[in-house]
Amino acid sequence: MSTKTTNEFGGEIGGITLSGKAHSLSALFIVLLRATIGGMILFAGLGKVSEWPFDAAGYLANVNPASPVSGLYAAMASSPALMEVVNVIVPVTQVLIGAALIAGAFVRLAALGGAIQMLLFYLGGWSGEALALFDSTLVYAMVFLTVAAFGAGRVLGLDAYIERIEVGGQALVERFPKLRYVLG
Repeated sequence: MSTKTTNEFGGEIGGITLSGKAHSLSALFIVLLRATIGGMILFAGLGKVSEWPFDAAGYLANVNPASPVSGLYAAMASSPALMEVVNVIVPVTQVLIGAALIAGAFVRLAALGGAIQMLLFYLGGWSGEALALFDSTLVYAMVFLTVAAFGAGRVLGLDAYIERIEVGGQALVERFPKLRYVLG
């Protein structure tokens, strides 16, 4: 296996140009990162499904009062109709996000969903202490966003094939360019 640095990447943010060269092993590690974070959320969802019925009300009702979402989460926990929806959405989306990331299908959409869930968990877990500012759920959210940013579904993933499906004589993403936001 070659270890030459040949992959270039970069972008511009706020007038600052960023550029770099990735190691040839970077593709392997982005696949491992995608599969690891996918497995983490898949098994979190499967754990909730295996202990059915899942009930998020206890978590939502007992969020630390210092959390900026404590009032919102308490209100959610007190709504039986909303809890019926939340108790299904959380485990189902975790299973779907995990399966999509492992398969490399609809990676950007799945990774965004994972990042949103982790940010919601992060806000719910906020204790108001400065030392709690950086916890594992924030790190997980950043990993999900990294997987999305690198288009990790195109490396040993189904997104590479989905993007090339021909529709009306054109590749899917050429015919429907907005799909680039969910594939990759």
